[in-house]
Amino acid sequence: MHPILIRLGSVTVHYYGLMYVIAIAVGFWLFTQEARRRGVNLSADDRLDLFLWIIPLAIIGARFYYVAFRWGYYSCHLVDMVKLWKGGLAIHGGVIAGIAAVYLFSRVKTVPFWSLTDALSPSLILGQAIGRIGNLMNGDAYGLPTSLPWGIRFPSHSPAGRAYPGLATHPSMVYEMLLDLVIFILLWRVRNKGYRDGFSTAMYFILYSLARFLVSFTRGDSLWLGPIRAAHVISVILVIGFSLLVFVRRLYQHDAGDEGGL
Repeated sequence: MHPILIRLGSVTVHYYGLMYVIAIAVGFWLFTQEARRRGVNLSADDRLDLFLWIIPLAIIGARFYYVAFRWGYYSCHLVDMVKLWKGGLAIHGGVIAGIAAVYLFSRVKTVPFWSLTDALSPSLILGQAIGRIGNLMNGDAYGLPTSLPWGIRFPSHSPAGRAYPGLATHPSMVYEMLLDLVIFILLWRVRNKGYRDGFSTAMYFILYSLARFLVSFTRGDSLWLGPIRAAHVISVILVIGFSLLVFVRRLYQHDAGDEGGL
């Protein structure tokens, strides 16, 4: 595994950044198709503006979340805070900041919030799956040491290699990538079943939180709240919160006049 794809003179292309560019491009195309299908009233410029709102805020939120939990290190290495190509984006921070951006956008553009998030949910989970390829090549979001035959020994210069030199570790980023793809397939199948607005969004948060809860048991770089993994705490909160939302708002019911179908 190597974090750099190619060097062209003074220009260096990192897998980490490239995967995020691909994830954004694929996500934008997919969101455009979903927004049109759902009848979300957004022009091409509006759709582009939405991503220009989401992307920087999500990156800032993801980095801020990660740095906050590792402040003991970053307080002494302030320059490292901007070195995103070395890893260190926490998905929960990115999602929280991204949702805030979508909410503000929906208020400014007077677009139904839940319709917007439902159209975005498949794009988001697919983008997360693509992003995990960057983690794999970078050697971050790594797992604990394992004797399983599919364990990976990362190079000594990678985050995983520095944490566990010479040891094979769980490919936690691959576990999550595969689960993200399964969730994408499920969301893609239910997206046009006629459920009420907000159902796909709730299912994204519930399913991803369950996946992250399981994968976090294998992670070797977890962020901690005392003796408990932060991902476990947040995952439980999200599963409970969005499960209640599904039942309180009866999101599992079909909209009147919608026959569903594939």
